[in-house]
Amino acid sequence: MPLDIYAEEIISNYEHPHNKGKIDSPSVKLHENNPVCGDDITIYCAIKGDRLEDVKFEGDGCAISMGTASMLTDFVKGKSLSEIERMDLNTIKELIGMDPGPARVKCATLALKTLKGSLFLYQHKEPDASTKEL
Repeated sequence: MPLDIYAEEIISNYEHPHNKGKIDSPSVKLHENNPVCGDDITIYCAIKGDRLEDVKFEGDGCAISMGTASMLTDFVKGKSLSEIERMDLNTIKELIGMDPGPARVKCATLALKTLKGSLFLYQHKEPDASTKEL
């Protein structure tokens, strides 16, 4: 697919985000930001057993960070916590259909970093090296 189609998908998710809002009484929530560009996100997770039953986000930021958050929250619903913990930059590249490049990589990975951080917090574990690198 041409790069423009992927960019259109990100813009569409930015303008009409899926899963935007709060979960009342979440299993866990975590707030992160990207001080370089001002992206800001809070992820709310409802966990049942070893599965992410529901996930929502609130935040403000650029089209890449918020569009990716929308796409990611759709993608991870119902997945096991261990599946999500294994996700990395390559997951994001595949999900959004492009390489965000070095200038925008932190924008594109902010939602994943926050999501994975929330799951580590929920499980009382330290974030792994790949999460810290996001």
